[in-house]
Amino acid sequence: MSDILGLFMKLISNYVSKALLAVAVIGCTTNVIAASSNLVLQQPNVSLKLANELIDATMAACHAEGKSAVVAVVDRGGNLIALQRDDSVGPHNTDAAVRKAFTALSTKTPSRTLANNARANPDSSNLNTINDLLLIGGGVPLKFGNDVIGAIAAGGAGGAMQDESCALKGIEKVMPKYK
Repeated sequence: MSDILGLFMKLISNYVSKALLAVAVIGCTTNVIAASSNLVLQQPNVSLKLANELIDATMAACHAEGKSAVVAVVDRGGNLIALQRDDSVGPHNTDAAVRKAFTALSTKTPSRTLANNARANPDSSNLNTINDLLLIGGGVPLKFGNDVIGAIAAGGAGGAMQDESCALKGIEKVMPKYK
């Protein structure tokens, strides 16, 4: 009987040792995975679907006021995601819309506010020398919680205030559910 009890105790000891080893390995693996996941950013961003919904709503807002426009959406990296231009809008407005969206994203500020601040503050007036920034109203950052996930801009709708108004109406229609 003592031989059986000894063998049983040896087996239990062996299983306990293996179980403890397995727990230790799993713990180390979890730490490695956790450390690795800290190296990879997971950030919200503008999807093509969201960009298209925003553009449709912004174009509709401009059209409701009898205005034609071009609307651009950039993602959080400043990449153009989607763009739509009415037939009657001048070609220079396409580039302007993209640059206004980039400006709003890059500065996390509506481009009209930035333009007004640059005119009022001599220290900021040199912002117009940065190639991709355009200090004209119409660009608005897109926020998801506390994150700026991209920006939208309208151009060619009749001036900075009108461009911005169309963009804000588009955001209000599409994004209240994302705040």
